[in-house]
Amino acid sequence: MKISTYQKKEKEYLTNSEKETFLLAKEIAKDFKGKEVVFLIGELGAGKTVFAKGIAAGLGLKDIHQVCSPSYTIINIYEAKYPIFHIDLYRLGKNAEILDLGWEDYLGQGIIVVEWAEKIKFNLDAIRVVFHMVKKDQRKITVCFY
Repeated sequence: MKISTYQKKEKEYLTNSEKETFLLAKEIAKDFKGKEVVFLIGELGAGKTVFAKGIAAGLGLKDIHQVCSPSYTIINIYEAKYPIFHIDLYRLGKNAEILDLGWEDYLGQGIIVVEWAEKIKFNLDAIRVVFHMVKKDQRKITVCFY
């Protein structure tokens, strides 16, 4: 795994609905080149899965309804412009469990989207998306690009 050597670029967004969160992710994903890693960080109900759906839509996934939080399967794979490896670490507790998944085998094979990425205790070049719940439907979303 590579430690980041790129200068980070951070942007803040305010969304007022799930639809706006979805559209933000869709717009960001349009510029993806096929090897990005996206870490989604935030509390339960903050919009991580909605953002993952937006990424999938931005990459041309025909049926975004198939995108759901892989809390029990741990990894879902979707075929779009690039393969999307959607990973959920919610049920995993230890760094060793996370490393044992073997998800790093997917690096460079497509887009990796990781929910509950704050559980990862090692450095990896990734786009970090942090969700803060402001009001019922309002979210402050900070996106840190590397």
